[in-house]
Amino acid sequence: MKKNELIVEDLHVNVGEKEILSGVSFNIPEGETHILFGPNGCGKTTLLMTLMGFPKYKISSGRIIYKGVDITEMPMHERAKLGMGISFQKPPVVKGVLLKKIISILAEGEKNIDQKMIEELNMKNYLYRDLNEGFSGGEIKRSEMLQLAHQRPDLLMMDEPESGVDIENLKVLGNVAQTLLQRTLEVKIKDRKKIGLIITHTGYILDYVNADKAYIMIDGQLTCSGNAMEIFKEIQTKGFKGCFLCQTQK
Repeated sequence: MKKNELIVEDLHVNVGEKEILSGVSFNIPEGETHILFGPNGCGKTTLLMTLMGFPKYKISSGRIIYKGVDITEMPMHERAKLGMGISFQKPPVVKGVLLKKIISILAEGEKNIDQKMIEELNMKNYLYRDLNEGFSGGEIKRSEMLQLAHQRPDLLMMDEPESGVDIENLKVLGNVAQTLLQRTLEVKIKDRKKIGLIITHTGYILDYVNADKAYIMIDGQLTCSGNAMEIFKEIQTKGFKGCFLCQTQK
């Protein structure tokens, strides 16, 4: 079986007539979780949507390889079957579709619904409500995490899981994310198979998820990479403006 690894090679992506990603390259080895920092509008969400195969995001050049398979032209549903999953920053409201119905489909049957996960995310009272209808910011993010947990992907992509979330909800979401990414003390480092790519603007998710590596994206390019906490501290000190200046001086 191929290793659970993501490789992105010189990726250029257009939305409409505008190029959003300009030569993005990185890889996430099996068992690792990486963080993507960057200011609003720099292309972070475009990267995740492209990796997941949303048709709006057109790859003009470059390759995406997952589990040894070139998925550059693969449709979204095939990527999901291969083990890719995503939680959205701003998921849509879906009227007429119950949250329980969605997680039952993802779990491949009602008997496989994880009641413990429902309790941990405090979502029991939301199962018979239309998906995201009238949900608060924290409730939407817990709903997204519950769906991701029942999909059981091998590659977890999370788009700003902490945005619009209070401290109490962030703790719940962070602890669940840590579990889904196999980064709890119960799982030995050598036994980790899941990989993760988490977009964050604030960095608060790092209080709960011990990431292996981080990148900074500026204007559709990865400008630097390194230890996640060190990069976060650099951003806190100099802001993304400092990252932009660093890039222009290269």
